[in-house]
Order: sequence, then structure tokens, then C-alpha cells
Amino acid sequence: MAAHNLNTVIGFEFIRTVKKKRFWITTLAIPVVFAVVLGLSFISGQSSRATADTQKYAQVTFQYTDASGLVTDAGASAFGGTRTNDGAVAIAAVRAGTLAAYFAFPANVATQPVRVYGTDKGIFANGTYEAVARAILVSAARQKVSSPQLMAVTQGNVTITSQTFKGGQISGGIGEVIPPLLFLAIFYLSILMLGNQMLSSTLEEKENRVTEMILTTLNPTTLIIGKIIALFMVGLVQMVTFALPVIIGYLFFRANLNLPSVDLSHLSLVPGPMIIGALLLMGGFILFTGTLVAIGAVVPTVKEAGTAFAPLVIMLFLPVYAVSLIVSDPNALIVQVFTYFPFTAPVTAMLRNGFGSLNDLQSAIVITELFIFGLIALRLAVHLFRYGSLEYSKKLSITNTFRRRKRAEPAAVSDRAS
Repeated sequence: MAAHNLNTVIGFEFIRTVKKKRFWITTLAIPVVFAVVLGLSFISGQSSRATADTQKYAQVTFQYTDASGLVTDAGASAFGGTRTNDGAVAIAAVRAGTLAAYFAFPANVATQPVRVYGTDKGIFANGTYEAVARAILVSAARQKVSSPQLMAVTQGNVTITSQTFKGGQISGGIGEVIPPLLFLAIFYLSILMLGNQMLSSTLEEKENRVTEMILTTLNPTTLIIGKIIALFMVGLVQMVTFALPVIIGYLFFRANLNLPSVDLSHLSLVPGPMIIGALLLMGGFILFTGTLVAIGAVVPTVKEAGTAFAPLVIMLFLPVYAVSLIVSDPNALIVQVFTYFPFTAPVTAMLRNGFGSLNDLQSAIVITELFIFGLIALRLAVHLFRYGSLEYSKKLSITNTFRRRKRAEPAAVSDRAS
């Protein structure tokens, strides 16, 4: 019977949520905006490439003086330049608008700046002058350095492969860090997307004055657990909806949108960190869900519940402000506090797990702590919902609920005795 009631709650909550127009408007808003941005980026990319192709063959008419001896007349003329012996006259011509630009190459281009004077073509187009001056020097340097190998070295065009070892085994580097951190991304998305629904999941019945009838046929524990499972299913629907435009854009429009190529073969799925990341995600989700449902059972309206949601969001993002310290010095006091304080532990521990600074003992402590406090939060949520479901006009006093329970227990014992 309990299993039947649980399935009924899950089905009702899930179908009720996904049938709402507001849910789909909110869920589809981000993919639609993303699709619009993709379309505009695609159009802008084509326009930019067309402009770049046009500018690639456009030359800047300029004069130059060269004290370095690197620039040749032939090299400069290829870019549209002619040598002059009077820089002051050239600057005056630029100022008057009769000359597009004047470049003054110093005696030592390694330590002295190249002075560029040009007519104003706009904040973005003005960069063309510097690009042409730099291209002239690069071309001159290539002519001086006859060896292509030395030229590649001077420009830094060398390929370096590295291999690091951890515990006597080859470490995966960044490819080993990324997979465990995906659990952190899922955790943030699930809490941020479902937070308001977690708060309002028990408030709708209170505001509609139907909790009395619900509790006559359902156990509060079954109701709360059913709502949480339904919320998780709704979250999966939202994540799939958000991910589809990204996947489609990457697979079919990556070249048009200038998206970087991702080589998934470099990712390393190490079992230990992946299992720890999954357990941290589950424990953190249970803790935050139980806390939010408990808050919803205490307050009488959704508006008041939103005010209580803000401190949890702050604690959710607190570790982000210390991420550099978490990565560089995991033994720092503030990092240790964030690691073991329940509401900052999920994010901090998942970061440390991804970067390899969370050992097995610390992982076991944090995971155990999250599940214990999460189950306590769920138990508290059931207790508060049982006593707070009939408080329609004021915030529930948590201490009073435990006093009522203490008074109710002797009465129940005397009834059974009689």
C-alpha cells in the first residue's frame, strides 16, 4: 500500500509540474535564447569572415622611416609603404589627413617602441596600423633568419609533450580533473533549477488548503519522499532540454560558430574520484533538498520561502570565492572549514576531489556527514510538514512542534493502555 501511495505521489507531482505552461516557458526560455544567440553568431561569423577577407587584401598607404636597418623597401612596399627621410613632414601630412599613416621604426625594435601615426578610422579599425607595422617587422626578421627551424623557435612555434606521474602511475593531467568536476556542474544546475520548486512543493497544498485531506490518506514521509523523487525527475527533463541545443550546436555548427574542438579521448575516467564525486553529489542533493523542503514546511507563503532561500544560495557559492586557495593550499584553515561545514562541504569536497587533494579518509568523512545530515534534514522536513501543514497564516515555530510531540506521546501511551 505504501509503495502504491509513493508511486501515486511521484506520478502526480511529476505530471502536475510538466503540464504547467509556466514550467515549459521557463525551461524552454534558455534553449530558445541559446538558439537565437547561435543564429546571430552564425550570421555575424559569416559577416566577420567576409569583412576579414575584404580587409586581408586591402593595403594601408603609409610612409615610414627605419633606423633599425631591418625594413627593406621591397618588404615595406608589399604592405603599401614608401620610405621617407622626413618624419616631421609625414606626421604633418597624417594630421592634415593627406596621408593615411606614418611608421617610425626605432634603432632597436627589441627595446624601443615603434611609433605609429594614423588617421582615425574608428576604435576597432585603428588596430590595423599596429598590425601592419608588426607584420612588416616579422617579414623583415624572416628574411634575416634563413633557417625555418630557428624562425619557428623564435616565434614559439614548437610542440612540447609532457608526462607526469602520480603514485608511480602516469597521471591523466587536466583530462583526469574534468570528469569528476562534472558532478559539481550537475549539482549546481540541479539546486539552482529546482530550488524554488523544492521550496514550493509543500507550500502549494498549504496555500490551497488541501493538506488536511492529503494527510488523511497519505503518510507525510511517503508524501515528502515522493515529492523529492518527482523533483529529481523534473530536473532530468530540464537538464536534457538545456543540453540539446548545446549538443546540436557543437555537432553541426561548430565550424560556423568558431567553437573549439574537444578531444574526448584525453579524458580519463578514474573509478575512485568518479565514485566519490557521485556520492558527494547524492549526499549534497539530499541535504539541500531536505533543508529546502523543511523551510517550505515552516513558512506559510512562497514569498517568505524565497527570502529563506537566499542564505542557502550564498553558502552554495561561498567556496567559489576561495577556489584559488582550495586548489593551491587545501590544508588552509578556511578550506578545512568549508570542507566539513555541511552546507559548503558538497562544493568544496567536489572541487578538491576533482583536483586530487581529497584523500580517502576525508572523502569518507564528508560523504558520511552529508548523508547523515541529509537524512536528518529529510526527517525534520517530514516532522515539520506534519505539524506545519495546518499553519496557513503564520510561520511555524520549530520548538513548539517538538513540544506538541512530547505532549502527544504520553497521551498515545495512555490511550493504548486503556
